[in-house]
Amino acid sequence: MGLILKQLFSFIKLLNSDTGTISLAMGMTCGFILGMTPSLSLHSLIIFLILFFFRIQIGAALVMAFFFKFVAFILDPAFHAVGSKMLELPSLQGFYTTLYNMPLIPFTRFNNSIVMGSAVITFILSPFVFIMSRIFIVKYRATVVARFKETKLWKAIEATKFYQWYYKYDQYKWN
Repeated sequence: MGLILKQLFSFIKLLNSDTGTISLAMGMTCGFILGMTPSLSLHSLIIFLILFFFRIQIGAALVMAFFFKFVAFILDPAFHAVGSKMLELPSLQGFYTTLYNMPLIPFTRFNNSIVMGSAVITFILSPFVFIMSRIFIVKYRATVVARFKETKLWKAIEATKFYQWYYKYDQYKWN
């Protein structure tokens, strides 16, 4: 639980910082994919590799994956229905047989109806999640952060020596 709280606080710090909106939105999208699809499959490993090799916010991905796991549990009947329809299409039976006989593809567990349904739905919704995340981040920074920085409480905190020391420390730590 401590890891999740730490990631949540770092995610809030990222939202309030000047970090690029694209890397944050990509992290939220990868977290959406990780959270909505079952964990023990090859495509989850591929998403983790993407997180580590590209400039994507891992904290945002982990926080979103944690919260979307609960949503995925509720949506499992819908995933099962979509996955069953996809797996039972007669025109794709030969394609599925070919995929299943390939070396690594069976590790995706595509023959499971919930895995197939969740993968289809999440990969279709991922571009929309990315766009909505980016819009959310921009609007959040323009309204909430700007409004909070205008409060008397924030100005009082900003005037303290401790804040000035922390601000200098934070600049040196990341440069």
